[in-house]
This record gives sequence, structure tokens and C-alpha cells, in this order.
Amino acid sequence: MRPSTSVRAFLALLCAATAPLGAQPTAAEETTLRLPGLEQPVEIVRDRWGINHIYAKTEHDLFFAQGWAAAKDRLFQFEVWRRQATGTVAEWLGPRELDRDIGARLFRFRGDLTAEFQHYHPRGRAIITAFVDGINAYVTEARRDPARLPIEFRILNTLPGLWTTEVVISRHQGLLGNITEELDYGRMVASLGPARVKALQAFRPGDPDLTLAPGIDSALLAADILKLYNAFRGSLRFRAEDIAPAYRTAHASTPHDANPMSPPARRAASAEADATDDADPIDWSRERLAGGSNNWIVSGRLSQSGAPLLANDPHRAISVPSLRYFAHLVGPGWDVIGGGEPVLPGISIGHNQHGAWGLTIFETDGEDLLVYETDPANADRYRYRGQWEPMRVIVDTIPVKGQRPAIVRHRYTRHGPVVYQDAARHRAFAVRAAWLEPGGAPYLSSLRIDQATTWEEFRAANRYGHIPGENMIWADRTGHIGWQAVGIAPRRPNFSGLVPVPGDGRYEWNGFLDILQKPHVLDPADGFFATANQDNVPRDFPAMDAIGFTWASPHRWARATEVLGSGRRFSLADMTRLQTDELSLPARELTRLLRDVAVPTPRLDSLRRRLLAWDHVLAKESVEAGIYVAWERRLTRLTSERLVAPAERAVMPEIPFEVVLRAVTIPDGAWGPAPLPSRDALLVQALVDAEASLRERFGAEVSGWAYGRSGYKHVMIRHVLSGLVADSLRARLDVGPAPRGGYGLTLNANGNGDNQTSGASFRIAIDLADWDLALGTNTPGQSGDPTSPFYRDLFGEWARDRYFPVLYTRPKIDAATASRTRLTPR
Repeated sequence: MRPSTSVRAFLALLCAATAPLGAQPTAAEETTLRLPGLEQPVEIVRDRWGINHIYAKTEHDLFFAQGWAAAKDRLFQFEVWRRQATGTVAEWLGPRELDRDIGARLFRFRGDLTAEFQHYHPRGRAIITAFVDGINAYVTEARRDPARLPIEFRILNTLPGLWTTEVVISRHQGLLGNITEELDYGRMVASLGPARVKALQAFRPGDPDLTLAPGIDSALLAADILKLYNAFRGSLRFRAEDIAPAYRTAHASTPHDANPMSPPARRAASAEADATDDADPIDWSRERLAGGSNNWIVSGRLSQSGAPLLANDPHRAISVPSLRYFAHLVGPGWDVIGGGEPVLPGISIGHNQHGAWGLTIFETDGEDLLVYETDPANADRYRYRGQWEPMRVIVDTIPVKGQRPAIVRHRYTRHGPVVYQDAARHRAFAVRAAWLEPGGAPYLSSLRIDQATTWEEFRAANRYGHIPGENMIWADRTGHIGWQAVGIAPRRPNFSGLVPVPGDGRYEWNGFLDILQKPHVLDPADGFFATANQDNVPRDFPAMDAIGFTWASPHRWARATEVLGSGRRFSLADMTRLQTDELSLPARELTRLLRDVAVPTPRLDSLRRRLLAWDHVLAKESVEAGIYVAWERRLTRLTSERLVAPAERAVMPEIPFEVVLRAVTIPDGAWGPAPLPSRDALLVQALVDAEASLRERFGAEVSGWAYGRSGYKHVMIRHVLSGLVADSLRARLDVGPAPRGGYGLTLNANGNGDNQTSGASFRIAIDLADWDLALGTNTPGQSGDPTSPFYRDLFGEWARDRYFPVLYTRPKIDAATASRTRLTPR
């Protein structure tokens, strides 16, 4: 099938628009390098948007070159990953990072490595080994000339280290489960009771059991039980003392998270936001649940080209460099292009010659917090089924900068790592984690998907997709589209997994649900299928004991379905417009409540009338959007304070926005004897407060309150070292600012703070009529080296919601080549 004339014209204009201003085609830079470890020559063609197209004659060389090229682009990112994965951060930064290293080693995969590698691909060990060898080839080369290392190494006075295959299979940066929420819910239930917690949270589907077993109470749960878990999963922060004196600023400040949220608060997607521009800690991994992710597939009968369409935009931390990394792998049995995490072999989102695929998170609870009675005479024994069982103890030595190595004892019950021991109460806590089973390294099973040629092969490959739980979508050249939920899911026959439970044998998993028995659909009758982390579990699904209870609000999914279900035919350009859609469904619900509400002043009434006449689009140019967001934030805060008593806020500081929206749109007895007048008074008070806040921040002139104005909604990507280095260097490291629109509940999910710190840095949209009809984004650029021309080159177009072409065929790639590197065996 050939694309229509209109689509070809659109792509031609887009290609021209995304080239640098005034740029003319130039001869590609050519380099030849000799590397030990290669079997045959390899060619790496880099296009003008920074994508490496790797052409190899053997599978080994293909993944060797992928590791080499990714390390070359992201060497500092690779070093941070290696340190965190191996538990050697304290050796680098000192004793303050010892808890992180203890946690990383405590939760290290200690199972059968042969089964582990073969899980990801029949030749998994060989592929991962080749990838690591490629990384080490570049690291070895870079260490020979430290002056040419990325500047972060000089700022921190360090060198990159060599990798092992165990670094690749680390779980430290995965989207793993709900253990922190489980402890939070346990504390809530212990303090408030199950009924009150259910009333103020948004659990679904079904009615989960939140009953705490006798003996599990507020006093027992008050300790910092997950200290080691949170340390090894937490973002890495640098301090002034880590910076070499030549680069240090005189007014260094410790970076902090620009949008700090406790786990329950992360689900409160429209909570009053922290509007700060300070540098984030390193967080190149976790999905910010306030934004979620989107994907959808459209049948050829609803497309203008007659072929299926696929679009995917996973929403993660906005950082420099970005989490995702585009690559194109061409070798025997492989011809796959798309994005993945640069530290992993293969492609997790993209297409091959036969089909395309994408992912969003599907709620899967693969963690439990277990509480044990321990032997008063020997704290390393715990009671299980009426008998004392010994913990497995592993003695470890951890190097620590500036002091002697730390000798630690890692303890394990039959269920998993022990994270805390309460000597006074003779109790121990352990984490049971499905991701410690073979196959728990996030996204690595994408290697199997990369070679799928049919829907059946795609599903078979997904059987190995353990972590994270995902909504996998598929579209192929034969016209099929489909959805398969994946993820390793424990079956809990007698408990919900939402609160801590005793580890004495009464609360056990009954195996794992076969992944192919999870919800799925082939060629949906509607002609499309969309996911946005919402609850999409059929209510007659027979294995509800393997389904989680905490999902994203349905607003992004509802907006996508509203557009895709309109009955019209869609183009590739429509897919990109929908990915960047900024219409707020909550705004459509809430602003209508102002229709018959009396406000105290003409000025406030003019704001009310503006909101009623508004189109509900959170465009950066829109004054009404600026008014609405301030009003919604304040309304959310006031409603939360109305619903949650002051004494309850210590354990429940935030409630989900869905609960707020339901309370405001359907006021009940919680509002007192006169629910409607009380609710209306709160609507007005929120508008009064919003007007006062906007006037104080931006002046009295309403025309100056545009949502994307300076100081309001914007994106400024702060490098992790930004707050610690001199101003002149900071300008080279940071990217931005630029005005933005949208927020956490629009499809263009740009977070809920004034500075966008989460959202879709990476996007892809594909028309399967022609594999060159693919568009993408990856801000701020493909490279993590501030001196590279590919460090920030994609930011400007991304900030304007524009895309670059993701080219697949060799003639198209050759016509857009920026450089060509030939690697030959030494």
C-alpha cells in the first residue's frame, strides 16, 4: 500500500521543519575505527535526528555495536546505572549512600542465571554478553583519554567502570509493584479503619479486603520499615562536596525532586502543585503515575491509508538525558527500529518488517510486605506454620569512600529479603517480590517481541513479559490489531495484597497467572483500542485474584476513546495531534458547575463567564486555561480538606483526584445538612483564592494570565548537577525553558507542577501503509554528552509538540545521514 498524496506532503513538510534553521544537505562525516571483539565489519549510520542505524553481518556484532554506540552517547548515564545496579555508590560518594548499596545488594537477583538469561531470548546469554562487551569496548577506549570523557566525569573527578551481564539484569530501576503504597495503606487502615480508607481512596475493580491481622497495628507500622528498599530504589542525589573545586559554585544547593509526591499523592493527579525549577535528582526510570502513558491502535477500516495506525507515548520523568533512546538494529534475523532504555539490548517500543507494538502500564501487584514473629532467643529465626525457621544469611563487604569497608549481613526468609527487624517487639519484615523470579529484569523480554512476525508470535513472546505489567498493543501489515495485558501476577486466594500480612504461612501466593490468560483482544469490533493505565479489566474476568486495585483515572483514556470513536477516518497527522491533545475532561465537568453560581464581585463574575465560554483546552496561549488550572488546584485542596479531617491527614495527606471530582460533582452528606449550597460556596471560594493567587503572581491584568506565560506552565530540564556548578557551566547542562500546555489529566500529560518534570519525552506514531511513515520525539536529544550536537537538538520541536521522521528504509536513511561510522575487527 502506498501513502496518500496528502500524507506524503505532510511528511515532506515535517522533515523540512525539523531540520535546523537554514540547514542545507551536507556531506556525512565518515569515521573508521578498529575494535577488539568484533567478528565482522559493522556500519553505523547516524541520521540528522541522532538515530543510530546499525548494520551488522552477525547477531553478535549487532548487539556489540548497539552497546558500543549507546555507551558512546550516554556514558555518564551508563555509569550511574552501573553503580546503582552493583551497589557501589558508597565507594563513589561516601557513607551517605551505604543504605542504597545495602538495599541494592539485598535485592540482587540470586537465582539461576541460565534460566534468567534464556527467559529473555533463546540466545539471551549470548546477546546480553555481546551487548556488555560492546559497552566495555567503548569504556576501555574512553578511559585511555580521560580528557575526552563527558564533562560530568571531570566535574565528579571519576572514571567509568566496566560492566558485567548482571548489571543488565538489575531490577533497581524497574516499575516493580506497590510495596510503598501497601505500607501506606496499612498505616491508614491501622489509624482510620478499612471503611474510612475505602471511602477516601479509589480502589477498583471489586471490593478489596483491607482487614489487618491481629497484632499489625499503628505502633508496629510506624517505623521506617522500607528504608533499605526505598534507598536502593530512590533517585541519586549529588552534593557540593562531590564536585571538583574547579567546577563548584560558591552558592551550591542540594538538588531536590521538583515534584515530590508520596505514593498516594502520586495518584492525586490534580493536587496543588509544587512549582519549583530546582534540579531533579537522577530519575531515569520511574513512570510518574500523575502522568501515566497512552497508546492506541486503529484498524485500517478507520484510517485514511487503509492500513492500521499505532501510537504510543510512555510518560516518564523528563530528564537530561532522557530515559528513552532510539536505535535501528539490522542484522541476520533482525530489522527493528524504535525506542528502549539505552542500557538494555533490543527495542521495547517500535516496529520490524512485519508489525509494530507499544506499551503502557497495566496495574499488576507483584509485591507483598510480610510480618514475622521472631525468636526472642535468636532474631535470625522466624515462625512459619508453627515452627521456627532459620533465615538465610549472606555476609557482604561493601567498599565505602573515606572509611573502612562495611561488613553487612543480608537476611532472607523463604519469601524474600528482610528489610527491617524490630528487636523490641520481636518482629521482622520481608518483601516478597515477583520480580525476583527469573525473568524480572524490566523490558528485556522485548528481545523476543522484536522478532515477532504475526499476532500469534507477538502473544507467544509476551508470555515472557514479566516486568512491568503492561498493556501491549500490536498492529501488523496483514491488517490485524490487538491488545494483550502482560506481567507476572501472583494469585492471592485469601487476601488483597493492599496491606501488610503475617508471614506465618496463612497468606501465601497460589502460583502465578498464565500471562496469556490475562485480558486480551484481537481485531476489536470498534475498530480501535486505547489504553491509558485505566481500569480496563472485563468485569467477568475469571482470575480477579491476580488483578491489582489501584489504577489511573480514566480521563485520558476517555478522551482518546471520544476522538477515536467519532467514526471518521484518521491519518498519521491525526495520531500526533491526539497524542498532544490538551482538552481537559475534568474541566468540562467542573466548569459547568459555575453556570448558576453567584459570585461576590463583577471581576470574579467575568472570570466565571470566561470559564463557561471556554473550550476546555489547556493551551499555553490560553488565559482561560491559566484561570482554570489555578481554580482546579485550589478546589482540589479545599475539597480534600473538607473530606479529610485534620487528624486524618497525618496518614492520608492526599486523596485521589477521582474522589475529589466525585465529591464535587455529586455532593452528599459529607458536605453537611445543605450539600449543594455548601458545594457551591466552595466553588466560589476556590475562584476567589485562584484570582488572588494569579493577581499576586502575575499582576492585576487578566490578559497576562496565559497558562504558558513565564513563571507558569513551562518546561525547564535541569541537569542533575545543575545546582552545584558555576553559572556558565549550568547553562551548558540545562535545557529550556519553553512554555507548555496540558497537565496530568490531558492526553498531552505534562505533569501537574508549573515546571513539567514528567510526561512524554519519547513518542512514536506509525502508519503501517509504509514503514517510512513513522514519526517520533525524544527530548532533549539522543546524546547525553553536553558537547554533542545531539544533546539538545530535539528539544525545541518537542516543546512545540512537533515530531521528526523515524526512517526505516536504506534509501531514506542514506538521504538523511549526518555521520557514518565503520567499525572493523582489530
